[in-house]
Amino acid sequence: MTNTQVTLAQIDNYGPWTVTPNPRKEVDLQTLQSRLYADLSQLVGMHGGYVFFTRFDNMVAITNGLDLEDHARIQESIGNRYPVTLSFGIGTSTSPRDALVDATALLQEAGSAQDAERAEVLAGQTTEPTPAEDDDVHLAHFDVNDATGEYTDELDAYSTFIHIEQAYASLMRYLHDAHDGLAFFVGGDNVIAVVPDLERAAYEDAIRHVREDVDMDLKVGVGSGVTAQDAGMAAKHALEICREDGTHVEGL
Repeated sequence: MTNTQVTLAQIDNYGPWTVTPNPRKEVDLQTLQSRLYADLSQLVGMHGGYVFFTRFDNMVAITNGLDLEDHARIQESIGNRYPVTLSFGIGTSTSPRDALVDATALLQEAGSAQDAERAEVLAGQTTEPTPAEDDDVHLAHFDVNDATGEYTDELDAYSTFIHIEQAYASLMRYLHDAHDGLAFFVGGDNVIAVVPDLERAAYEDAIRHVREDVDMDLKVGVGSGVTAQDAGMAAKHALEICREDGTHVEGL
């Protein structure tokens, strides 16, 4: 049984800050966002977690293995490095979607994302690994079959980007609506999804859905573990088997 711990990281009062006292240069904002994501990814990664950038002012982390003190230290580190602060909402559930819904609600209850009085909220409770199990986190690593040959080396860069984003959007919606999964684009032609404990047929259905919806073929490696990084490495190795053997689903 999965028991995913999801942390929503939200920049405090970010919208008003970007235009106070005057609108800030977009290049400076993009630089801040990318560096903040990189630092948060590294800080969470030191404890075995994963961070996904989503909208940059809101980032979603899979934080099994991190306790409240770990979260507080990360907030302090970010606060010391940046002119903005982060608030964390933490949710846990067998459903990744429900965990994120709960994490979001905790921050919304603490105050608006544009509330100048809200700063470094740390809300929610962390979870311990399931005593009899070592597979609290399930990750699925998808990529496009022969993306280089079919798209990168054949189409212009922007057309390739459109095709990849369409496949990501199709997969993201399907996993969320059908299986309570959370899928995130991680660059190139790769998507990582945090999911409940699913059967092989569920992954085959997801791949079939994307093929029928946007005419793109995917493959997926699935892994599980105590932390996101444990599960992610297992999924990466399973994906390599797909590449070597020409299969669509491995790791189950």
